[in-house]
Amino acid sequence: MLMPTPTTNPELAFRLGGFETLAEGLDYAAQGETGMNFYSPRGELQTVLPYRRLRAEAIDAASRLPSARLRRGDRIGIIAETTPDFLLMFFACQYAGMIPVPLPLAVNFGGRQAYAERIRGMLLAAGARAAIGPADLVEVLHEATRRTAVSFVGTAADVSALERATSALEPLAAHEACYIQYSSGSTSFPRGVLVTQQAITANARSIAVDGVRLHNADRCVSWLPLYHDMGLVGCCLTPVLSQTSVDYLATSSFARRPLVWLELISRNKGTIAFSPTFGFELCARRASNRSSFDFDLSSWRVAGIGGEMIRPEALDTFIETFAANGFDGGAFLASYGMAEATLAVTFPEPGTGVAVDRILRGAELEQRRLAVPAHCEAGAGKARSFARCGRPMPGYEVEIRDRDNRPLADRHVGRICIRGPSLMGGYFRNPEATEAVITRDGWLDSGDMGYMVGGELVVTGRTKDLIIIGGRNIWPQDLEWAVEQLPDVRAGDVAAFSGSDADDREQVIVVVECRLQEDDAIAELRERVRATISRVAGVESEVVLAPPRSLTFTTSGKLSRAAARQNFIDGAIRDIRPDGGLQHTVPASVDVRIAASG
Repeated sequence: MLMPTPTTNPELAFRLGGFETLAEGLDYAAQGETGMNFYSPRGELQTVLPYRRLRAEAIDAASRLPSARLRRGDRIGIIAETTPDFLLMFFACQYAGMIPVPLPLAVNFGGRQAYAERIRGMLLAAGARAAIGPADLVEVLHEATRRTAVSFVGTAADVSALERATSALEPLAAHEACYIQYSSGSTSFPRGVLVTQQAITANARSIAVDGVRLHNADRCVSWLPLYHDMGLVGCCLTPVLSQTSVDYLATSSFARRPLVWLELISRNKGTIAFSPTFGFELCARRASNRSSFDFDLSSWRVAGIGGEMIRPEALDTFIETFAANGFDGGAFLASYGMAEATLAVTFPEPGTGVAVDRILRGAELEQRRLAVPAHCEAGAGKARSFARCGRPMPGYEVEIRDRDNRPLADRHVGRICIRGPSLMGGYFRNPEATEAVITRDGWLDSGDMGYMVGGELVVTGRTKDLIIIGGRNIWPQDLEWAVEQLPDVRAGDVAAFSGSDADDREQVIVVVECRLQEDDAIAELRERVRATISRVAGVESEVVLAPPRSLTFTTSGKLSRAAARQNFIDGAIRDIRPDGGLQHTVPASVDVRIAASG
């Protein structure tokens, strides 16, 4: 009977940090018994990959890569499927002195052609010389690599079939690159973060020591995609550098059966598992169809949250749903980070749950950009809640700055700027994009907005998504979250952004994916959405009831308001008629945001 790797190494000393490279970290982990475990959509253990075996097979593959006419320093595109093959090729690159470029899966980019174009853009931007992926995507990779520098396309098995080179391996050194991470929002002009060996080892150590406080009895359980920074760094590379066993459920499997994630935590006594808010929402929603569960979540000590804006109300629902199964709300850990910082920047104290900052809406926030604390008696329409994302980890700094790059005091909303040992030096071969986000004094402008409270960071949204009407700053999340509470509207079905009316005046546009068929129900929903926007923000709005799957999400599951706005302008998103027919044909697409599948 196949058994997962053990949680602890009885004969290998637990070690956090002190590694100069990722390969050195795997070399050490391979001396123990821990490793990675891959599960089927129904939670059946399919593959056990101890770190010892991962190292041996990665070194073997590394010795064969030169036979594909690849040289040290070449970039290698790898489809980041949640399988042993991806990890094998990623670490083979480390030992061969080549730079892996994790590529997203074909999670519905509008069809085969759109996906091939997306991959081609990343391969061109990286100057990749090889593209490796699963057998069912090799044909697409061939299509994507036309008119690129790629000279080898194949699977991990194809690499293993090559002859071994006679020259000695020269792994990537401490002063060299580690991998290129493309941001989840990359489209026509991908921006690749060149993550160095120093950056990944520094950030992984900070996450382990200062963030989640890892110890040798910890075990990670993850469904997060490995092409996203939270999945790759938080739930793959950090465990390798801390000899921690990981149980993997593919992202697509989680989308179909999210409760399998919780069952694996229960079965293997998992202690650490991260998710964006919508993952916890999806679990709670699926659980509403069952009266009881036989799993025990009492071992789960760190339920990390990141990757998108945190919704405290959704976390409360998760706590209420699974408290009887031993889940402790104090396990929630609201972090902040981004690929440009390798991953993590801030963490609160573990075990304290999510601290909420409740502030007043209205002129103070929307015009003066002040986060004024709301009194307990302030109603939902007068106040809103934000999650505190903790303090910067040791060695990291966070400042809130205004448009002129001047630091702001506590509770003043502005641009979140960060500095620390794992920040990127720049986007790979993209000096213009780098110059746009690195300030003159060397800080990274995150593109996010927020404020500080007693040394803790509160994130309010993306700078580019802010809606400005009549001099007022309106956060689209406020509008979307309010509309999502209406009957017949699901989480992830709403996008709010600004546009122009017939007189070229700024107005609020709200797109709601509508699944209703009856004319009266459609008309009623439209009026309820308008009334909700008026109540929450005090503005009139144009409400667009669009067919399901009209909205666009990034590879990490974040709503792309910019894409929704552009699709609306281009006519790709149009309203449905009261009789249920379409005024315009919407291009076939499926949300990357897996919560939509729930």
